[in-house]
Amino acid sequence: MPDYSRLVKAYDIRGEVPAQLNADIAAKAGALFIRLTGADRIVIAQDMRSTSPALAQAFAAGANQAGADVLDAGLGSTDYLYYCSGSLDLPGVMITASHNPAQDNGIKLCRAGAAPIGEDTGLARIRTWLETDDIPEPVAAPGTTTRRDLLAEYAAHLNSLVDVSGIRRLRVAVDAGNGMAGHTVPAVFDGLPLDLVPMYFELDGTFPHHEANPLEPANLRDLQAMVEKTGADIGLAFDGDADRCFFIDETGQAVPPSAIVGLVAARELAKAPGSAVIHNVITSAAAVEIIREHGGTPVRSRVGHSFMKALMAEHDAVFGGEHSGHYYFRDFWRADTGMLTALHVLAALGEQDRPLSELVADYSRYAASGEINSQVTDIPGTLDKVEAAYRASGDATADRLDGLTVTFTDGRWFNLRPSNTEPLLRLNVEGPTAESMTTLRDEVLGLVR
Repeated sequence: MPDYSRLVKAYDIRGEVPAQLNADIAAKAGALFIRLTGADRIVIAQDMRSTSPALAQAFAAGANQAGADVLDAGLGSTDYLYYCSGSLDLPGVMITASHNPAQDNGIKLCRAGAAPIGEDTGLARIRTWLETDDIPEPVAAPGTTTRRDLLAEYAAHLNSLVDVSGIRRLRVAVDAGNGMAGHTVPAVFDGLPLDLVPMYFELDGTFPHHEANPLEPANLRDLQAMVEKTGADIGLAFDGDADRCFFIDETGQAVPPSAIVGLVAARELAKAPGSAVIHNVITSAAAVEIIREHGGTPVRSRVGHSFMKALMAEHDAVFGGEHSGHYYFRDFWRADTGMLTALHVLAALGEQDRPLSELVADYSRYAASGEINSQVTDIPGTLDKVEAAYRASGDATADRLDGLTVTFTDGRWFNLRPSNTEPLLRLNVEGPTAESMTTLRDEVLGLVR
């Protein structure tokens, strides 16, 4: 009996193939997806992993047996699938394990218009149906599967949202990590005033060069070296399913995602003055200040795309951004897309003459610790202890929106947040100066550890 409690997660179905996820389970998930959505037609796409074609085929067969027609959109990034779901107004399925190791694969689901399906909006029901083997019987008249590649339409749509055609010519190094950006970047960048320096564009789900997870600094080193070697104006690093993008400046330094939140928020607010912008609890205070300075309304969210997307819809927000490299756009069905973010940053860079390091300095105002993990046996007790210590100081306020956030009157703050999957507390600290940040960081770690 598969352990569906481990396979069906908060945001997707994901596990090792075939030990945890196989074609039989994918077929059952396909039938259950039709039960959940009531759809008579869906769209499916897949990443470059060797196990993706079989899982996609099985999922489509299960949906067919439940009576639905399937549009197979072929190879693509996760935001390509969101484009297909949004533009066709169909429930969507993406076969991918994102940045996970090569032996893993998974299934991301969304309703028509790229509306997310998470644990509270359908995955918990699918988990229960799988655990009880409550699978629909095949219908008398099964649906059909047809193939249609929408990559050109996806590229044209993104380029209609951000005009990069008139910028100064830029040299752009791109590390696709052997993931789906190797397929989508050439289509999106075609004809733009960009000299592309491609790295690891060969689609290879074994990830022979490095993990396709640019959140880990080690996975950025090759790109940083290439930027310096070629004199590139900017480096772009995508994760395996290419829905996240990280940026390297011309000196080889990584650009903090919070600076990208501020930069893109300013651009989006110029088009939609007064709109809301969603940010999570560990986004820099600079981004919040910049949103207000450009006439926007900052709205604070828990970490995670289901929370971000829910608030995007609730507030009709024009944009949302997270520290993890996920960026969400109202113009893109409130879904996250690293490629559209890349076009915004390229446009901002190419519309003026300064290098990227100087451009993003306008959006980076404070010293940050980055995320620091501590193994803790009593997570609730530790959070209570830390909160009590700082509440007693009199110059701090605390809230529990997502873990514990403590904010001081002098501009320092920290967030201490439990991991969803491990006995860890994740600490992020920010301060007006490196010294004030470091002092607070060491104080909090002393209490935690």
